[in-house]
Amino acid sequence: MWLNIKPISFKIDSENTVFTFEMATFKIEGGAQLHGDLHPQGAKNEALQVICAVLLTSEEVKINNIPEISDVIKLIEILTQLGVKTERTSKGNYTFQADEIKLDYLKTETFARQASSLRGSIMILGPLLSRFGIGYIPQPGGDKIGRRRLDTHFIGLQKLGATFNYNPDELFYSVEASKLKGTYMLLDEASVTGTANIVMAASMAEGTTTIYNAACEPYLQQLCKMLVSMGAIIEGIGSNLLTVKGVSSLKGCTHKILPDMIEVGSFIGLAAMTNSEITIKNAGIQHLGIIPEQFKRMGIILEERNDDLFIPAQDHYEIETFMDGSIMNIADAPWPGLTPDLLSIFLVIATQAKGSVLIHQKMFESRLFFVDKLIDMGAQIILCDPHRATVIGLDHKYQLRATKMSSPDIRAGVALLIAALSAQGVSKISNIEQIDRGYENIDERLNAIGARISRIES
Repeated sequence: MWLNIKPISFKIDSENTVFTFEMATFKIEGGAQLHGDLHPQGAKNEALQVICAVLLTSEEVKINNIPEISDVIKLIEILTQLGVKTERTSKGNYTFQADEIKLDYLKTETFARQASSLRGSIMILGPLLSRFGIGYIPQPGGDKIGRRRLDTHFIGLQKLGATFNYNPDELFYSVEASKLKGTYMLLDEASVTGTANIVMAASMAEGTTTIYNAACEPYLQQLCKMLVSMGAIIEGIGSNLLTVKGVSSLKGCTHKILPDMIEVGSFIGLAAMTNSEITIKNAGIQHLGIIPEQFKRMGIILEERNDDLFIPAQDHYEIETFMDGSIMNIADAPWPGLTPDLLSIFLVIATQAKGSVLIHQKMFESRLFFVDKLIDMGAQIILCDPHRATVIGLDHKYQLRATKMSSPDIRAGVALLIAALSAQGVSKISNIEQIDRGYENIDERLNAIGARISRIES
């Protein structure tokens, strides 16, 4: 496989396969009702974790249902440059073999540039430290949604016996250890990627590691199940108390990624906002947790049909109040609470609901700033502070107005796309490479069920 990254585009050439991610703008003709089936992609957040886990073994690892989005392809490029043999056997299905790792690549300018553009690159640290005793990473990039500290990652690795160093001039982190030893740790926060890094490092540490206040999101559960299939010994999967008994080595495996619950939630919101009848096929309902119930509290009708979710066309949905009649409050929380990645969707669909709701984004202080664009479109929103916004629904009596806007991050970008699809007139969204980082060919898939989205390349 040959891969190449450039500042505003990159591609993978593997025989006849080419991926490109260019700067572009969406032109959206709003107001159309959609009708048909949507198939959610593989979960982005899970993909970033399990792809890093291939570094833990020299044997072949097969991963199926990988979403071919820019963030994931960038990570595959990093691993390929690191020496991992990578083959795309078919769409979404890949094999990896990390039997000839080139650690010198970690000290190159190419690695610094590639890894700093992708927050998920931080999760190569645990596997590299566990197997090779050393790991380097530049300060990672990702969405500009507020401060996203890395303390949990490094404190956990230090507790396992690693030495941590930070070069403030080059913004580079490093961890080293001749031998990792299991220990007890209480994480300062239930960080998903932090827990993933620690679990991967502990999987081949000497002795037993107990991790309390561990993240337990489905992504992390899937990573743990994959590691167990590779020979790791992990107890407590699905809880916030994980026990990892270190083994001397791990073997290859085959792993399938779950449907992306964030995309499932996005499609539910799309159906509600556009008064559309949509069936989400193979939605992975048993892994959605509280998500369907939260949408029902917004007044949205959902029907489970085996593993499909059917959302009928609704020209009206009413937000519930609490039992004492007070305004509904929707807030993010660690799993099994509501994932913060869907709060942007809940905020957008509230603009056309009957009733009012307080959206409380606890985790990130810059994630609600996109509401200015919705206010320009005619939404009634009061931004109370960086973490809270009150939405007074229009009850579909007044459509949002078309406008020009820019996608600030992945989730806000899709929320704005949903708003534009419900608005009367033609909207334009620039900086859509942010959307492409998390949603695969979203314009093509929505156009197939009646949307009118044009991609204008810069």
